[in-house]
Amino acid sequence: MLYYKIFSHSVSKEWVVFIHGAGGSSAVWFKQLKDFREKYNLLLIDLRGHGKSADLPQQIYNEEYTFTGVTNDVIEVLDHLKTPPAHFMGVSLGTIIVRQLAELEQWRVKSLVLAGAITRLTAQSRVLVSLGNAFKRVIPYMWLYRLFAFIILPRKQHVESRNLFVREAQKLCQKEFIRWFQLTKDINPLLKYFKESDLGIPTLYVMGDQDVMFLEPVKKIIKTHKSSVLNILKKCGHVVNVERPDEFNKLSLAFIQNHHN
Repeated sequence: MLYYKIFSHSVSKEWVVFIHGAGGSSAVWFKQLKDFREKYNLLLIDLRGHGKSADLPQQIYNEEYTFTGVTNDVIEVLDHLKTPPAHFMGVSLGTIIVRQLAELEQWRVKSLVLAGAITRLTAQSRVLVSLGNAFKRVIPYMWLYRLFAFIILPRKQHVESRNLFVREAQKLCQKEFIRWFQLTKDINPLLKYFKESDLGIPTLYVMGDQDVMFLEPVKKIIKTHKSSVLNILKKCGHVVNVERPDEFNKLSLAFIQNHHN
């Protein structure tokens, strides 16, 4: 089973589940813990091959990775803990995983908070993916990862979040990086399906105005998904919860508070 960490609340019955992105770990949520622990039970999960889940026996995951398989890892933890319906928070690629979880088992999801959401691969990001696929077996993966991190998070104020992801990605091995990178071929068909399938779950998108790779597709999707709202943080890049934690926490907590059942 995946590594997970729980922060229990003495009174609250509400849960918030945090899912990080590719190459990261639950450490990416460190600026959320203090504010969220005051009001909710928290569950942080390290995805397969990431963070402390990197220590799991790799033979478990010998099959080709799929978004359904990676999402079912998370569901296994929720089943094990008998977690009630919860609020799910994802960042970057983690937003695809929590959206997939909502698709597979909608009853588990009270609301979604999607930070630096990926809802479509733009032409620029498709070029990146093509380059990565061409060189992933011949170039050390950290070279590729640092390049991608710099392209997605290029500005001076993105340095902290860029360094955090690079530091966490160093815990991956080349083989694991390749397995995760192969998921990219499934992204656009899956995201096209998500766009056409409005589950009606209250969803908050929090994006940076400097997130040149992923902001515009989010602006389009909220026009048709009536239960979704978008907040754009000024002078902020892709990893909004690290770059602008005070604003991000305030927006997210208010949204979750409004969607208690």
